[in-house]
Amino acid sequence: MISKVVLKSFFKTRWMRHDLNNESQETDRFSEKQTLDVFKGTDHPDLEKGVAAIGNVLKTLPLRPGVYRMYDSKGNILYVGKARALRNRVANYTQISGLSRRIQRMVSQTRSMTIVTTVTESEALLLEAQLIKRYRPPYNILLRDDKSFPYILLKEDGTFPQFPSLQRHRGVKRAKGKYYGPFASADSVTLTLNSLQKLFLLRSCSDSFFRNRKRPCLLYQIKRCSAPCVGRISEDDYRDLAVDTRDFLAGKSTHVQKKLVTAMEQASNDLNYELAAVYRDRLKALAFIQSHQSINSGNLRNADIFGIECRAGLACIQVFFIRNRQNWGHHAYYLNHIDEQPLEDVMQSFLGQFYDDKIAPKDILTNYLPSDKNVLEDALSSQRDYRVKFYQPQRGELKKLVDQAVRNAKEAIDRRLAEASTQKQLLKEMVNLFHLDKIPDRIEVYDNSHIMGSNMVGGMIVAGPEGFRRNSYRKFNIKSPSINPGDDFEMMREVLTRRFSRLERSDPDHSSSEWPDLLLIDGGKGQVHAVKDILAEQGISDIAIVGISKGPDRNAGREHFHLVDGSEYALPPNSGLLFYLQRLRDEAHRFAIGTHRAKRAKNLTSSPLDEVPGIGPSRKKALLLHFGTARDVKNASLSELEKVNGISSAIARQIYDFFHHSPA
Repeated sequence: MISKVVLKSFFKTRWMRHDLNNESQETDRFSEKQTLDVFKGTDHPDLEKGVAAIGNVLKTLPLRPGVYRMYDSKGNILYVGKARALRNRVANYTQISGLSRRIQRMVSQTRSMTIVTTVTESEALLLEAQLIKRYRPPYNILLRDDKSFPYILLKEDGTFPQFPSLQRHRGVKRAKGKYYGPFASADSVTLTLNSLQKLFLLRSCSDSFFRNRKRPCLLYQIKRCSAPCVGRISEDDYRDLAVDTRDFLAGKSTHVQKKLVTAMEQASNDLNYELAAVYRDRLKALAFIQSHQSINSGNLRNADIFGIECRAGLACIQVFFIRNRQNWGHHAYYLNHIDEQPLEDVMQSFLGQFYDDKIAPKDILTNYLPSDKNVLEDALSSQRDYRVKFYQPQRGELKKLVDQAVRNAKEAIDRRLAEASTQKQLLKEMVNLFHLDKIPDRIEVYDNSHIMGSNMVGGMIVAGPEGFRRNSYRKFNIKSPSINPGDDFEMMREVLTRRFSRLERSDPDHSSSEWPDLLLIDGGKGQVHAVKDILAEQGISDIAIVGISKGPDRNAGREHFHLVDGSEYALPPNSGLLFYLQRLRDEAHRFAIGTHRAKRAKNLTSSPLDEVPGIGPSRKKALLLHFGTARDVKNASLSELEKVNGISSAIARQIYDFFHHSPA
C-alpha cells in the first residue's frame, strides 16, 4: 500500500515513460567517436545500446527529486533507484569507467526507463522502497525474508467491549484496541501470550464463543482465564485485570509486581491461602516473562537495534526489538545483490524496505549509519507524530547492545555458510548419482493430493542451492472434468501441461531462471516415463527427470530413484543425500496435502447459493433465515421466493431459473 505521504505527492508528480528502442539513437551527447572511446576495453557488446538509451532520457530529465525504473528489451524491471536530482543521478550510468562490472551489466541490458518526480527526496525514498518490494528487481539490494510481524492485541471492541480479549494479531490493524509489538516470531508471541494468560486471566476466545458459553471452558480449569462468560468474575474486577495487562505491556512491570505481592500478603494475612497461592502463581508467570527478556535495554524505551555483518558474499542484518523497555525478540535477515557495495548503502536500502510497512520507533541503533541518514529520518518522521533518529553508539551500554546484534549476525552467517557448504556437497553428489550436466540451480518437486478423487490438487515446490524458495511454490486445482477420480497420471499431465505451456509462452528462448534444471517426481518408472512424454509433447527434452518411489514395504530409508533411461538406484539408509531427497519429497507432500485440506475445508462451508449470480452475503442470509436451508431455497416456488424480505421479483425469478432452468 502506498503511504499517505507518497499518495498525496502523486497529485504533484510527473510520470514519463521512455521507450528508447523506438527513439533515434543519435544524440547530441554521444557522438560516434565518443561512444567508441567509452566502450574501449569492455566485454559487454550491448553496453553501447544501453548507454545511448540512457543518454536519450537525460535530455528530458529535470534537476528534481524522483524515482527511476530501468527496463530491459522485454519490459522487465532491472532496477529501481531514487535521486535528489534525477538528471545528475542518471547521468552517472553513462560514465562506464566508474561503474562496477555488475552495474555495467545492468546498463548493457537497459532499453527503456520510467520516471516519476516527487516533491521531496524523502517522498522519493518511500516510493523507491515500495517499488522495490513490489517488483523485486534483480539489480537492487533485496530484503529476502520480509514478512508482517505478529503483535499482541488487547481487543476492546466487538459485542463485549467491557470484557476485552487478549489475542495474537498479524496484518492490517483494523480492530479497535491496543497493539503491542512487533514480536520477532510467532513463537515469541505464543510464549508471551501463554504467560500473560496465567498472569492476568483475560479471555482469548471470540465473541461468538463467549456469547454461547453455558459453563467455563478448559482454560478456566487450567487457570488461564477468569471465565467472565459465565459470571465467575465481576465486570469491575475484570476491568482491573485489563488495566494491569495494559500497564505491564506498557512497561510498568514493577508496578504490577508490587500490586501482586501486596495482594498475596493480604490474602495470606487473612488466612486465605488458596487465594494467596493464586497470586503466587501469577508472580511466577511474571518472573518467567521477565527472565526471557535477555537484553538489558538500559534507558531505551522503544528502539530497534540493527547489526550488519558481511562475509563471503553473504550479508546478514540482525534486528532486536525493544518495546516499553522489554526485549520482544530478534530476527535475522539475509540480503541479495550486495556485491561490493558500501555497508552504509546496504543499510540505507534495507531500512527503506524494512520500514515501508512497519512503525519505526523513536530510536534506531546501528553499527553502520545509512548513507542518506537525514533523508531517511525525514521520511520516517513524516509518517509519525514524533522524530525518528538514527544513532551509531561508540561507547557504553548502547554500544554493547549494538555489538550483541552484530555478534548474532556473525553467528547467523557462520551457520548459513556451514549449511551452504553441506548443501553444495549434497548437490555435487546428486550430479554424480543422476548424471546431471551441472549442479542444479532450480529443483522442482511435484505431488498430487485427493481423497477418492475429490478436491484434486497438485503441488509444486522449488528448491535451490540456498534452500527452499517458498515464494516460488505453486498450487494447481485440477479442473479437467474428463479425469477419472484418483487418476494420478492424468492429474500430473494437467499440472505439468499448465506449468510448462505457460512458461513456454512467456519465455520461448528458455533464458529465464524460471526453467528448472531437475524435476523430482513422487513415483516410480511409470510416472517418470509419463512425465517425459508430457514434456516431449511440448517440445521440451532438456530437463532432467528423477522419480522417487518408496521401495519395498514402502519404508522410509529404502527409497528407489528412477531415471529416464530406465536405471534405478538406492542409497544407503544413513546417506546425507538420501535425507536431503526425502526432505524435498516430504516438503512437496506437505504442501500438496495442505492445499488439498484448505480446498476441502472451503468446500465444506460452501453453499449452492454461492453460485447464484447476484446473490451476495445479505441476500444469502435473508434466504437462509426465511427457508432454513439451501435445499429448501432450491426447492422453493417462484411465489415463495418473492415473499422473502429483500428479494425483488426480478431476483426471485433469477434464483428460480438458476435452479430449475439452468443447463445441466
